Amino acid sequence: MTTFTKATATFAPAFPALPSGVRLAVVGLGYVGLPLAVEFGKIMDVVGFDINGGRVKELSAGTDFTLEVSDEELASADGLRFTEDPADIASCNVFIVTTPTPIDDAKQPDLSPVLSATETIAKVLLPGDVVIYESTVYPGATEEKCVPVLEDLSGLLVNVDFFVGYSPERINPGDKEHRLPTIVKVTSGSTPEAADFVDALYASIITAGTHRASSIRVAEAAKVIENTQRDVNIALINELAILFNRLGIDTEEVLQAAGSKWNFLGFRPGLVGGHCIGVDPYYLTHKAQAVGYHPEIILAGRRLNDQMGSYVASQLVKRMTKENIPVRGARVLVLGLTFKENTPDLRNSHVVDILDELAEYEVAVDVHDPWARAEEASKHYGIDLVDKPELGSYSAVILAVAHQEFVEMGAEQIRAFGDPNGHVLYDLKYILDKSESDLRL
Repeated sequence: MTTFTKATATFAPAFPALPSGVRLAVVGLGYVGLPLAVEFGKIMDVVGFDINGGRVKELSAGTDFTLEVSDEELASADGLRFTEDPADIASCNVFIVTTPTPIDDAKQPDLSPVLSATETIAKVLLPGDVVIYESTVYPGATEEKCVPVLEDLSGLLVNVDFFVGYSPERINPGDKEHRLPTIVKVTSGSTPEAADFVDALYASIITAGTHRASSIRVAEAAKVIENTQRDVNIALINELAILFNRLGIDTEEVLQAAGSKWNFLGFRPGLVGGHCIGVDPYYLTHKAQAVGYHPEIILAGRRLNDQMGSYVASQLVKRMTKENIPVRGARVLVLGLTFKENTPDLRNSHVVDILDELAEYEVAVDVHDPWARAEEASKHYGIDLVDKPELGSYSAVILAVAHQEFVEMGAEQIRAFGDPNGHVLYDLKYILDKSESDLRL
Protein backbone atom coordinates (compact mmCIF):
# COMPACT_ATOMS: atom_id res chain seq x y z
CA MET A 1 0.00 0.00 0.00
CA THR A 2 1.04 3.63 -0.38
CA THR A 3 2.98 5.11 2.53
CA PHE A 4 2.67 8.81 3.15
CA THR A 5 5.09 11.12 4.92
CA LYS A 6 3.63 13.23 7.69
CA ALA A 7 5.13 16.67 8.05
CA THR A 8 6.14 17.76 11.54
CA ALA A 9 3.57 20.11 13.01
CA THR A 10 4.85 23.57 14.01
CA PHE A 11 1.49 25.04 14.98
CA ALA A 12 -0.86 24.79 17.92
CA PRO A 13 -2.79 21.51 17.72
CA ALA A 14 -6.10 21.76 15.87
CA PHE A 15 -8.59 19.01 15.20
CA PRO A 16 -8.84 17.86 11.58
CA ALA A 17 -11.93 18.71 9.57
CA LEU A 18 -14.45 15.90 9.37
CA PRO A 19 -14.23 13.78 7.35
CA SER A 20 -11.89 15.31 4.76
CA GLY A 21 -9.06 16.11 7.14
CA VAL A 22 -9.09 12.80 8.98
CA ARG A 23 -6.48 10.20 8.11
CA LEU A 24 -7.65 7.32 10.28
CA ALA A 25 -5.86 4.22 11.55
CA VAL A 26 -7.79 1.40 13.20
CA VAL A 27 -5.35 -0.65 15.28
CA GLY A 28 -6.64 -4.21 15.75
CA LEU A 29 -8.81 -5.91 13.13
CA GLY A 30 -10.84 -8.42 15.10
CA TYR A 31 -14.57 -8.57 15.80
CA VAL A 32 -14.56 -4.92 16.91
CA GLY A 33 -11.96 -3.25 14.73
CA LEU A 34 -12.91 -4.62 11.33
CA PRO A 35 -16.58 -3.48 11.28
CA LEU A 36 -15.40 -0.07 12.48
CA ALA A 37 -12.72 0.20 9.79
CA VAL A 38 -15.22 -0.85 7.13
CA GLU A 39 -17.81 1.78 8.11
CA PHE A 40 -15.24 4.56 8.23
CA GLY A 41 -13.68 3.24 5.02
CA LYS A 42 -16.91 4.03 3.18
CA ILE A 43 -16.46 7.78 3.78
CA MET A 44 -12.73 8.38 4.31
CA ASP A 45 -9.24 6.93 3.94
CA VAL A 46 -8.57 4.31 6.60
CA VAL A 47 -5.53 2.18 7.36
CA GLY A 48 -6.47 -1.06 9.07
CA PHE A 49 -3.48 -2.29 11.09
CA ASP A 50 -2.99 -5.68 12.72
CA ILE A 51 0.12 -7.51 13.92
CA ASN A 52 -1.32 -10.79 12.60
CA GLY A 53 0.06 -11.08 9.09
CA GLY A 54 -2.33 -13.91 8.26
CA ARG A 55 -5.29 -11.76 9.23
CA VAL A 56 -4.04 -8.89 7.07
CA LYS A 57 -3.52 -11.21 4.10
CA GLU A 58 -7.00 -12.68 4.47
CA LEU A 59 -8.68 -9.27 4.67
CA SER A 60 -6.65 -7.92 1.77
CA ALA A 61 -7.98 -10.86 -0.25
CA GLY A 62 -11.51 -9.72 0.58
CA THR A 63 -12.64 -12.27 3.19
CA ASP A 64 -13.37 -12.07 6.92
CA PHE A 65 -13.27 -15.43 8.72
CA THR A 66 -15.16 -14.00 11.73
CA LEU A 67 -18.16 -13.51 9.42
CA GLU A 68 -18.91 -10.16 11.05
CA VAL A 69 -18.35 -8.45 7.71
CA SER A 70 -19.46 -9.96 4.41
CA ASP A 71 -17.28 -9.98 1.32
CA GLU A 72 -19.64 -7.43 -0.23
CA GLU A 73 -19.39 -5.09 2.76
CA LEU A 74 -15.63 -5.41 2.75
CA ALA A 75 -15.48 -4.51 -0.92
CA SER A 76 -17.73 -1.48 -0.38
CA ALA A 77 -15.17 0.25 1.86
CA ASP A 78 -13.27 1.96 -0.95
CA GLY A 79 -11.02 3.96 1.37
CA LEU A 80 -9.87 1.00 3.47
CA ARG A 81 -6.42 -0.56 3.15
CA PHE A 82 -4.80 -3.21 5.36
CA THR A 83 -1.26 -3.50 6.68
CA GLU A 84 0.94 -5.16 9.29
CA ASP A 85 3.71 -2.56 8.89
CA PRO A 86 3.65 0.13 11.62
CA ALA A 87 5.29 2.57 9.19
CA ASP A 88 2.05 2.61 7.21
CA ILE A 89 0.13 4.33 10.01
CA ALA A 90 2.67 7.15 10.35
CA SER A 91 0.63 9.20 7.89
CA CYS A 92 -2.46 9.07 10.11
CA ASN A 93 -3.62 11.75 12.52
CA VAL A 94 -6.44 9.87 14.27
CA PHE A 95 -5.90 6.43 15.80
CA ILE A 96 -8.57 4.09 17.18
CA VAL A 97 -7.41 1.18 19.35
CA THR A 98 -9.63 -1.91 19.22
CA THR A 99 -7.34 -4.59 20.62
CA PRO A 100 -8.60 -7.26 23.07
CA THR A 101 -8.48 -6.78 26.83
CA PRO A 102 -8.51 -10.32 28.24
CA ILE A 103 -7.83 -11.62 31.73
CA ASP A 104 -4.89 -13.79 32.78
CA ASP A 105 -4.95 -17.15 34.54
CA ALA A 106 -5.40 -15.39 37.88
CA LYS A 107 -8.44 -13.54 36.47
CA GLN A 108 -6.59 -10.24 36.56
CA PRO A 109 -6.82 -7.68 33.73
CA ASP A 110 -4.28 -8.23 30.97
CA LEU A 111 -3.65 -4.84 29.39
CA SER A 112 -0.66 -6.01 27.35
CA PRO A 113 -2.47 -6.00 23.96
CA VAL A 114 -3.82 -2.48 24.40
CA LEU A 115 -0.51 -1.20 25.77
CA SER A 116 1.39 -2.79 22.89
CA ALA A 117 -0.92 -1.01 20.45
CA THR A 118 -0.37 2.20 22.42
CA GLU A 119 3.40 1.84 22.05
CA THR A 120 3.05 1.37 18.30
CA ILE A 121 1.01 4.57 18.03
CA ALA A 122 3.26 6.54 20.37
CA LYS A 123 6.23 5.99 18.06
CA VAL A 124 4.49 7.87 15.22
CA LEU A 125 2.47 10.35 17.31
CA LEU A 126 2.78 14.03 16.40
CA PRO A 127 1.19 17.27 17.64
CA GLY A 128 -2.44 17.56 16.69
CA ASP A 129 -3.09 13.81 16.70
CA VAL A 130 -5.99 12.13 18.48
CA VAL A 131 -5.93 8.64 20.02
CA ILE A 132 -9.26 6.97 20.79
CA TYR A 133 -9.70 3.73 22.73
CA GLU A 134 -12.56 1.27 22.28
CA SER A 135 -11.14 -1.64 24.26
CA THR A 136 -13.03 -2.48 27.46
CA VAL A 137 -11.06 -1.40 30.52
CA TYR A 138 -11.69 -0.38 34.12
CA PRO A 139 -12.48 3.26 34.98
CA GLY A 140 -9.27 5.27 34.81
CA ALA A 141 -7.23 2.87 32.69
CA THR A 142 -7.04 5.09 29.60
CA GLU A 143 -5.63 8.06 31.47
CA GLU A 144 -3.64 6.12 34.10
CA LYS A 145 -2.10 3.40 31.90
CA CYS A 146 -2.28 4.39 28.24
CA VAL A 147 -1.65 8.15 28.32
CA PRO A 148 1.69 7.83 30.19
CA VAL A 149 2.93 5.42 27.49
CA LEU A 150 1.90 7.85 24.76
CA GLU A 151 3.65 10.72 26.53
CA ASP A 152 6.84 8.85 27.43
CA LEU A 153 7.48 7.39 23.97
CA SER A 154 6.40 10.41 21.92
CA GLY A 155 7.79 13.18 24.11
CA LEU A 156 4.46 14.97 23.77
CA LEU A 157 1.98 16.10 26.41
CA VAL A 158 -1.67 15.12 26.52
CA ASN A 159 -4.11 18.00 26.08
CA VAL A 160 -1.23 20.20 25.00
CA ASP A 161 0.20 18.39 21.99
CA PHE A 162 -2.24 15.52 21.47
CA PHE A 163 -5.63 14.39 22.74
CA VAL A 164 -7.31 11.16 23.72
CA GLY A 165 -10.86 9.84 23.67
CA TYR A 166 -12.77 6.79 24.73
CA SER A 167 -15.74 5.27 22.92
CA PRO A 168 -16.51 1.76 24.17
CA GLU A 169 -17.30 -0.94 21.63
CA ARG A 170 -20.75 -2.50 21.61
CA ILE A 171 -20.27 -5.20 19.00
CA ASN A 172 -22.43 -8.29 19.51
CA PRO A 173 -20.80 -11.15 17.53
CA GLY A 174 -23.19 -13.01 15.27
CA ASP A 175 -25.96 -10.42 15.65
CA LYS A 176 -27.15 -9.39 12.20
CA GLU A 177 -29.83 -7.06 13.54
CA HIS A 178 -27.84 -4.85 15.90
CA ARG A 179 -24.99 -3.64 13.72
CA LEU A 180 -22.39 -0.96 14.40
CA PRO A 181 -24.28 1.93 12.72
CA THR A 182 -27.57 1.04 14.45
CA ILE A 183 -26.21 0.93 18.03
CA VAL A 184 -25.99 4.17 20.01
CA LYS A 185 -22.31 5.04 20.58
CA VAL A 186 -21.01 6.41 23.87
CA THR A 187 -18.26 8.98 23.30
CA SER A 188 -15.87 11.02 25.45
CA GLY A 189 -12.68 13.05 25.25
CA SER A 190 -9.83 14.34 27.40
CA THR A 191 -10.99 17.94 26.93
CA PRO A 192 -14.38 19.39 25.95
CA GLU A 193 -12.99 20.15 22.49
CA ALA A 194 -11.63 16.62 22.14
CA ALA A 195 -14.99 15.24 23.25
CA ASP A 196 -16.68 17.33 20.55
CA PHE A 197 -14.32 15.95 17.93
CA VAL A 198 -14.68 12.32 19.01
CA ASP A 199 -18.46 12.65 19.11
CA ALA A 200 -18.61 14.22 15.65
CA LEU A 201 -16.28 11.58 14.25
CA TYR A 202 -18.50 8.70 15.34
CA ALA A 203 -21.67 10.59 14.44
CA SER A 204 -20.48 10.50 10.83
CA ILE A 205 -21.10 6.71 10.70
CA ILE A 206 -23.53 5.95 13.55
CA THR A 207 -27.11 6.36 12.36
CA ALA A 208 -28.53 5.54 15.81
CA GLY A 209 -26.87 8.59 17.33
CA THR A 210 -24.30 9.12 20.07
CA HIS A 211 -24.31 9.67 23.82
CA ARG A 212 -21.58 12.02 24.95
CA ALA A 213 -20.30 11.18 28.43
CA SER A 214 -18.94 13.90 30.68
CA SER A 215 -15.54 12.24 31.03
CA ILE A 216 -13.46 9.32 29.85
CA ARG A 217 -13.85 7.64 33.24
CA VAL A 218 -17.65 7.81 32.97
CA ALA A 219 -17.52 6.23 29.50
CA GLU A 220 -15.17 3.49 30.72
CA ALA A 221 -17.44 2.75 33.69
CA ALA A 222 -20.55 2.69 31.50
CA LYS A 223 -19.04 0.03 29.27
CA VAL A 224 -17.82 -2.24 32.02
CA ILE A 225 -21.15 -2.22 33.88
CA GLU A 226 -23.15 -3.06 30.74
CA ASN A 227 -21.78 -6.59 30.77
CA THR A 228 -21.44 -6.80 34.55
CA GLN A 229 -25.18 -6.21 34.83
CA ARG A 230 -25.92 -9.02 32.38
CA ASP A 231 -23.47 -11.31 34.16
CA VAL A 232 -25.13 -10.79 37.54
CA ASN A 233 -28.62 -11.27 36.11
CA ILE A 234 -27.64 -14.51 34.37
CA ALA A 235 -25.98 -15.71 37.59
CA LEU A 236 -29.27 -15.23 39.43
CA ILE A 237 -31.13 -17.28 36.82
CA ASN A 238 -28.42 -19.97 36.91
CA GLU A 239 -28.78 -20.20 40.67
CA LEU A 240 -32.54 -20.45 40.32
CA ALA A 241 -32.10 -23.22 37.75
CA ILE A 242 -29.97 -25.20 40.21
CA LEU A 243 -32.58 -24.66 42.92
CA PHE A 244 -35.52 -25.59 40.71
CA ASN A 245 -33.72 -28.72 39.59
CA ARG A 246 -33.53 -29.86 43.21
CA LEU A 247 -37.19 -29.01 43.65
CA GLY A 248 -38.17 -30.96 40.57
CA ILE A 249 -39.53 -27.86 38.80
CA ASP A 250 -38.85 -27.06 35.15
CA THR A 251 -36.92 -23.76 35.02
CA GLU A 252 -38.16 -22.72 31.58
CA GLU A 253 -41.79 -23.15 32.64
CA VAL A 254 -41.15 -20.97 35.68
CA LEU A 255 -39.48 -18.27 33.56
CA GLN A 256 -42.30 -18.31 31.05
CA ALA A 257 -44.85 -17.90 33.82
CA ALA A 258 -42.90 -15.09 35.51
CA GLY A 259 -42.32 -13.50 32.10
CA SER A 260 -46.03 -12.86 31.74
CA LYS A 261 -45.49 -9.82 33.98
CA TRP A 262 -44.59 -6.73 31.95
CA ASN A 263 -41.42 -5.81 33.86
CA PHE A 264 -39.89 -9.26 34.37
CA LEU A 265 -36.46 -9.47 32.68
CA GLY A 266 -36.15 -12.32 30.20
CA PHE A 267 -32.78 -13.84 31.09
CA ARG A 268 -32.15 -17.57 30.67
CA PRO A 269 -29.71 -19.93 32.42
CA GLY A 270 -26.62 -21.17 30.64
CA LEU A 271 -22.89 -20.93 30.09
CA VAL A 272 -21.49 -17.40 30.22
CA GLY A 273 -18.55 -17.05 27.85
CA GLY A 274 -17.28 -14.77 25.13
CA HIS A 275 -15.00 -11.76 25.17
CA CYS A 276 -17.27 -9.53 27.27
CA ILE A 277 -19.73 -10.86 29.82
CA GLY A 278 -17.41 -13.48 31.29
CA VAL A 279 -14.42 -11.11 31.34
CA ASP A 280 -15.44 -7.49 31.92
CA PRO A 281 -16.63 -7.92 35.53
CA TYR A 282 -13.08 -8.83 36.53
CA TYR A 283 -11.89 -5.44 35.26
CA LEU A 284 -14.39 -3.69 37.48
CA THR A 285 -13.63 -5.83 40.53
CA HIS A 286 -9.88 -5.26 39.99
CA LYS A 287 -10.39 -1.51 40.18
CA ALA A 288 -12.76 -1.85 43.12
CA GLN A 289 -10.21 -3.80 45.12
CA ALA A 290 -7.48 -1.32 44.16
CA VAL A 291 -9.45 1.43 45.92
CA GLY A 292 -10.15 -0.74 48.97
CA TYR A 293 -13.64 -1.99 48.18
CA HIS A 294 -14.44 -5.69 48.03
CA PRO A 295 -17.37 -6.23 45.65
CA GLU A 296 -19.73 -8.92 46.92
CA ILE A 297 -22.46 -9.39 44.32
CA ILE A 298 -20.25 -9.06 41.25
CA LEU A 299 -17.75 -11.69 42.39
CA ALA A 300 -20.48 -14.01 43.64
CA GLY A 301 -22.09 -13.88 40.21
CA ARG A 302 -18.77 -14.63 38.53
CA ARG A 303 -18.10 -17.62 40.77
CA LEU A 304 -21.53 -19.07 40.11
CA ASN A 305 -21.37 -18.59 36.34
CA ASP A 306 -17.86 -19.99 36.14
CA GLN A 307 -18.99 -23.27 37.74
CA MET A 308 -21.92 -23.94 35.41
CA GLY A 309 -19.89 -26.16 33.07
CA SER A 310 -19.03 -28.43 35.97
CA TYR A 311 -22.67 -28.43 37.06
CA VAL A 312 -23.86 -29.46 33.59
CA ALA A 313 -21.39 -32.36 33.47
CA SER A 314 -22.41 -33.58 36.93
CA GLN A 315 -26.09 -33.45 36.02
CA LEU A 316 -25.44 -35.49 32.89
CA VAL A 317 -23.49 -38.13 34.83
CA LYS A 318 -26.26 -38.40 37.43
CA ARG A 319 -28.89 -38.88 34.74
CA MET A 320 -26.80 -41.49 32.90
CA THR A 321 -26.35 -43.37 36.17
CA LYS A 322 -30.07 -43.21 36.84
CA GLU A 323 -30.72 -44.67 33.37
CA ASN A 324 -28.19 -47.48 34.03
CA ILE A 325 -25.90 -46.18 31.29
CA PRO A 326 -22.24 -46.86 32.17
CA VAL A 327 -20.32 -43.60 32.56
CA ARG A 328 -16.70 -44.68 32.49
CA GLY A 329 -15.66 -45.19 28.89
CA ALA A 330 -18.94 -43.78 27.55
CA ARG A 331 -18.98 -41.77 24.34
CA VAL A 332 -20.66 -38.38 24.52
CA LEU A 333 -21.40 -36.02 21.64
CA VAL A 334 -21.31 -32.28 22.30
CA LEU A 335 -23.04 -30.16 19.67
CA GLY A 336 -21.48 -26.72 19.62
CA LEU A 337 -18.22 -25.23 20.89
CA THR A 338 -18.44 -21.49 20.16
CA PHE A 339 -19.46 -19.22 23.01
CA LYS A 340 -22.80 -18.40 21.35
CA GLU A 341 -24.95 -19.37 18.40
CA ASN A 342 -24.30 -18.62 14.74
CA THR A 343 -20.80 -17.24 15.12
CA PRO A 344 -17.34 -18.82 14.80
CA ASP A 345 -16.18 -16.95 17.92
CA LEU A 346 -14.47 -19.38 20.31
CA ARG A 347 -13.20 -16.84 22.81
CA ASN A 348 -13.71 -17.86 26.43
CA SER A 349 -16.08 -20.68 25.52
CA HIS A 350 -17.29 -22.43 28.65
CA VAL A 351 -18.35 -25.48 26.70
CA VAL A 352 -14.73 -26.42 27.33
CA ASP A 353 -15.50 -26.61 31.06
CA ILE A 354 -18.03 -29.36 30.35
CA LEU A 355 -15.43 -31.30 28.37
CA ASP A 356 -12.83 -30.93 31.12
CA GLU A 357 -15.24 -32.15 33.78
CA LEU A 358 -16.39 -35.14 31.70
CA ALA A 359 -12.75 -36.09 31.19
CA GLU A 360 -12.52 -36.52 34.98
CA TYR A 361 -15.13 -39.26 34.64
CA GLU A 362 -13.07 -40.89 31.86
CA VAL A 363 -15.73 -40.10 29.29
CA ALA A 364 -14.74 -39.90 25.61
CA VAL A 365 -16.18 -36.74 24.04
CA ASP A 366 -16.66 -35.86 20.38
CA VAL A 367 -17.33 -32.20 19.57
CA HIS A 368 -19.16 -31.12 16.43
CA ASP A 369 -19.56 -27.46 15.47
CA PRO A 370 -20.30 -26.37 11.89
CA TRP A 371 -19.38 -22.77 12.70
CA ALA A 372 -16.09 -23.18 14.55
CA ARG A 373 -12.79 -23.25 12.67
CA ALA A 374 -11.01 -26.55 13.25
CA GLU A 375 -7.57 -24.93 13.41
CA GLU A 376 -8.76 -22.43 16.03
CA ALA A 377 -10.31 -25.16 18.20
CA SER A 378 -7.10 -27.16 18.04
CA LYS A 379 -4.83 -24.18 18.66
CA HIS A 380 -6.69 -22.64 21.59
CA TYR A 381 -8.23 -25.68 23.28
CA GLY A 382 -6.49 -28.76 21.89
CA ILE A 383 -9.84 -30.02 20.59
CA ASP A 384 -10.15 -31.92 17.31
CA LEU A 385 -13.59 -31.22 15.94
CA VAL A 386 -15.60 -34.04 14.39
CA ASP A 387 -17.00 -33.27 10.93
CA LYS A 388 -19.61 -36.03 10.87
CA PRO A 389 -20.67 -37.56 14.19
CA GLU A 390 -21.43 -41.28 14.03
CA LEU A 391 -25.09 -42.22 14.05
CA GLY A 392 -26.26 -44.49 16.88
CA SER A 393 -22.93 -44.26 18.71
CA TYR A 394 -23.29 -42.02 21.77
CA SER A 395 -24.42 -42.66 25.32
CA ALA A 396 -25.34 -38.98 25.62
CA VAL A 397 -25.80 -35.95 23.40
CA ILE A 398 -25.40 -32.41 24.76
CA LEU A 399 -26.98 -29.54 22.81
CA ALA A 400 -24.54 -26.88 24.00
CA VAL A 401 -24.96 -24.11 21.39
CA ALA A 402 -28.13 -23.08 19.56
CA HIS A 403 -26.67 -22.94 16.05
CA GLN A 404 -29.34 -22.69 13.36
CA GLU A 405 -28.18 -26.02 11.93
CA PHE A 406 -29.04 -27.78 15.20
CA VAL A 407 -32.39 -26.01 15.49
CA GLU A 408 -33.31 -27.17 11.99
CA MET A 409 -32.27 -30.76 12.73
CA GLY A 410 -34.94 -31.24 15.36
CA ALA A 411 -35.14 -33.87 18.07
CA GLU A 412 -35.45 -36.90 15.80
CA GLN A 413 -32.26 -36.21 13.84
CA ILE A 414 -30.35 -35.26 16.96
CA ARG A 415 -31.44 -38.39 18.80
CA ALA A 416 -30.24 -40.44 15.82
CA PHE A 417 -26.70 -39.85 17.10
CA GLY A 418 -27.57 -41.59 20.36
CA ASP A 419 -27.20 -45.27 21.11
CA PRO A 420 -30.55 -46.90 20.22
CA ASN A 421 -30.18 -49.08 23.32
CA GLY A 422 -30.29 -46.04 25.55
CA HIS A 423 -28.90 -42.51 25.71
CA VAL A 424 -29.48 -39.14 27.38
CA LEU A 425 -30.26 -35.95 25.45
CA TYR A 426 -29.33 -32.81 27.40
CA ASP A 427 -30.68 -29.53 25.96
CA LEU A 428 -28.81 -26.56 27.43
CA LYS A 429 -30.33 -23.96 25.12
CA TYR A 430 -34.04 -24.84 25.09
CA ILE A 431 -33.81 -25.71 21.40
CA LEU A 432 -36.26 -28.57 21.81
CA ASP A 433 -39.61 -28.91 23.45
CA LYS A 434 -39.51 -30.15 27.04
CA SER A 435 -40.97 -33.50 25.97
CA GLU A 436 -38.24 -34.04 23.37
CA SER A 437 -35.21 -33.96 25.70
CA ASP A 438 -34.24 -35.83 28.86
CA LEU A 439 -32.52 -32.93 30.63
CA ARG A 440 -32.67 -29.15 30.51
CA LEU A 441 -31.04 -26.48 32.66
